[in-house]
Amino acid sequence: MTWTIAGTQLDSRFFLGTAGYPSPRILEQSIQASGAQVVTVGLKRQMAHGEPSPGSDGQKPGGQAFFQLIRQSGARLLPNTAGCHTAAEAIALARMAREVFDTHWLKLEVIGDHYTLQPDPFELVNAAHTLVKEGFEVFPYCTDDLVTCQRLLDAGCRILMPWGAPIGSGQGLINQYALRTLRDRITDVPLIIDAGIGSPMDAAQAMEMGFDGVLLNSAVSHAHNPPLMAEAFKLAIEAGRKAFEAGIMAEQDMAIATTPVTGRPFVL
Repeated sequence: MTWTIAGTQLDSRFFLGTAGYPSPRILEQSIQASGAQVVTVGLKRQMAHGEPSPGSDGQKPGGQAFFQLIRQSGARLLPNTAGCHTAAEAIALARMAREVFDTHWLKLEVIGDHYTLQPDPFELVNAAHTLVKEGFEVFPYCTDDLVTCQRLLDAGCRILMPWGAPIGSGQGLINQYALRTLRDRITDVPLIIDAGIGSPMDAAQAMEMGFDGVLLNSAVSHAHNPPLMAEAFKLAIEAGRKAFEAGIMAEQDMAIATTPVTGRPFVL
């Protein structure tokens, strides 16, 4: 079933990252297996990798060959400002990404702590204010803090991307109370769980909670078989969304017979 984000209709609710794959071929296969229609690309990271040699499947993708591979996949590009630590740095990179990729979509990352890679809420909101005014469609990577998310909405963001856990940790949804509160309090914009997802079970759980999509990278790129794992996540996200739409039964503190027994037992 199609849905709409930033004025664009999509069939898939799976957003896939493109870093850390063993080879360009495996990345390409993983994108295809995932069914993802939006993939993230880190301009800062890919420029650092440089250009791989033609036909060198063993090299990690980078440079213009990498960008061409992404374009050929048919997926929409979502450039990100990974590696930025100030609003000024993120804004400068965002402007560069718009020129390179010819898109106003941007995953905004402004990291405040080197150990947890937790976003800096103050620099993030400041950057969002400026970029929204400049016509960017800002997808802010943030924590599950409700007030920070509200300030990002005040800045003009129409999408929020709260983390499930620290980037690359694979811990899943570590604060389900905070995430449920976000979903209950923020009902009129898409919420995409971004970061910390470790297994398809985590992705299905996020979708069952009513989130609109899932963005992940490491759980696929670090798998023994990335394309197969990408397919597993695709199925889990689809199943979780269908379960949410179908209506999941409420938990009970006691056993309840599925077939009610009435009247006196029949005795021979």
